[in-house]
Amino acid sequence: MTILDWIGFEPAGALPRRVAFFNAGFLRQRRVRRILHLAGFDLRLIRPGAADLIAVWGHSPYAARGESIAAKTGAGLIRVEDAFLRSVHPGRAGEPPLGLVICRKGLHFDASKPSDLERILSEHPLDDSHLLNRARGCMARLREAGLTKYAGFDPDVTPPDPGYVLVIDQTKGDAAVRLGGADSNSFREMLYYAQEENPGARILIKTHPESQQGYRSGYFSEADATGRIQLYDQPVNPWSLLESAVAVYTVSSQLGFEAILAGHKPKVFGQPFYAGWGLTEDHRPPARRQRNLTRTQLFAGAMMLYPLWYDPCRDRLCRLEDALNGFEAQLRAWRDDRKGWDASGMRLWKRGALNGFFGGVKAVRFRDAPAENAARRQMVWAGKGEALNLDSLVRVEDGFLRSRGLGAALVPPLSLVCDDLGIYYDPNRESRLERLIAARASLRPDQDARADALRRRLIKAGLSKYNLGGTVPELPEGRRILVPGQVEDDASIRLGAGKVRTNLDLLRAARKANPNAVILYKPHPDVEAGLRPGAVLHTAALELADAVLDQADPVALLDRVSEVWTMTSLLGFEALLRGVEVTTFGAPFYAGWGLSRDLGPVPDRRRVRVGLNGLIHATLIDYPRYRDPVSGLPCPVEVIVERLASATADQGHGLKLLAKLQGALASWAHLWR
Repeated sequence: MTILDWIGFEPAGALPRRVAFFNAGFLRQRRVRRILHLAGFDLRLIRPGAADLIAVWGHSPYAARGESIAAKTGAGLIRVEDAFLRSVHPGRAGEPPLGLVICRKGLHFDASKPSDLERILSEHPLDDSHLLNRARGCMARLREAGLTKYAGFDPDVTPPDPGYVLVIDQTKGDAAVRLGGADSNSFREMLYYAQEENPGARILIKTHPESQQGYRSGYFSEADATGRIQLYDQPVNPWSLLESAVAVYTVSSQLGFEAILAGHKPKVFGQPFYAGWGLTEDHRPPARRQRNLTRTQLFAGAMMLYPLWYDPCRDRLCRLEDALNGFEAQLRAWRDDRKGWDASGMRLWKRGALNGFFGGVKAVRFRDAPAENAARRQMVWAGKGEALNLDSLVRVEDGFLRSRGLGAALVPPLSLVCDDLGIYYDPNRESRLERLIAARASLRPDQDARADALRRRLIKAGLSKYNLGGTVPELPEGRRILVPGQVEDDASIRLGAGKVRTNLDLLRAARKANPNAVILYKPHPDVEAGLRPGAVLHTAALELADAVLDQADPVALLDRVSEVWTMTSLLGFEALLRGVEVTTFGAPFYAGWGLSRDLGPVPDRRRVRVGLNGLIHATLIDYPRYRDPVSGLPCPVEVIVERLASATADQGHGLKLLAKLQGALASWAHLWR
């Protein structure tokens, strides 16, 4: 059941409904119109009749005109407002919303009459275990990722020393104050009680993000910062601010709702939607609200049943979880890129893709070499940065779900990894991926379910790093061991291999340890294409292997083998995803966590036992950044899986001639690698 069903709109077969509007904001905000259209509301500049609806934005000054026309014509009225997770920056900065709430009775911040949200919280059973488990997972994600209504806080700002009382300011004239049964006196009263009830404690007045950015003034000013009272206007993570507070006071701010989710029982001086359910101390309790709810039930109603969430990559309405996936990707891109990037060691053909990934806030500047003490962040292509040891240097490399086509053939990537510690293929120093894997030794149920669903989608779609396809030949019978060849001058071999460092030596080791097995040798695609070194003479390979599988689909082969023996190949990771036993002779990123048989020099740092889903979550969800080739937006891994599976990820056609020329000059590969 959706919010539209719950609040009594006509069934889907009767939609779309004609909806008149008289607010120019609906014309300007394409995202708002699109969400409403997907919800079945056809916005038109029309004279409404009794069978039509009229849309107004909240309780804005322009809403009164729509209300008046609705009263005269008998048309129904719907009120539209941003959902409780909106965007990186306030809407006045021009960013579109992540979701909307559409109300027929009244909006959640109008305490004068029951809203659709209040009806949900009062009447909905809110006892479905699946819904509540989903809610618990989403609540944890908000806190872990620092997601809030306006999430553009500065991640480098540390919260003040703990032990303070947090008093939350709001913007003057905000409808949530006026319609929440409060006024300027409510803020004075709140500050008085914060001091009276907490003698000797520091009082921090947290300003609103729109006040910090100069859009609107608040109810408090520097004149209130006397004695133990401090006006706090730093763009800090609100969750960190709440965690360090000993008490929280609010009038009707959404931060009061988040305070409940953070474990507080805030003192409330207005009548916001979250007051009156037994989770707050209310100075003016809403008389209508007599039900006691848990935090999880409140969250489920307010965040999962009430809003309509939008997926901009897939252009569809979605569950909260999918909205969070996209919001996390968008927010990560902004946090990484907000200071701008200087990039060095980048070949010309890579620069367009790099700017697409990292130039959303400020265009990437390409340099010959990194600069020390630069205002911008410094990135270098990982292979070019091996000799550099700047603390501020971020190494960039292709991700693990890269493209349909080879990077060596100049096909641009759909995913890139950024590592501020090392790089995943170099076990000689700690990488960011190592830390992420270790941190996923224990997963929440929602994280475990997401990683497992991703694994199943990858297997069903038959996806790998390059997704080249190929043949699936008849294979000899017996216990089959797949030996994937590698590019022998690849950095993962130079930095991560043990005593076995060539494809021929790998074949020898596999045959020696498995004299009666069926050894299948699969050359590396770059080597097959003549773009990289590492070829083993066919006759030499056949002396050790039972078959040499040129142009074969490596992923399809994984379904037909018992084991994979490798130096450091990513195919070992892809084998683990499919439940195939893996033996390593080097120290690839997936070795040392208890999932593979490791015969190489695995670092002692990798002592934590990590489950397969933990490895998947760290490697494919946490570590890379993804860019949707259709919308051009930062996106979660699930979108890339869909693009690759549906062949909508084909890219780089303009580079085909250059790729052919590169193939003809393969021995000069140092020019483009």
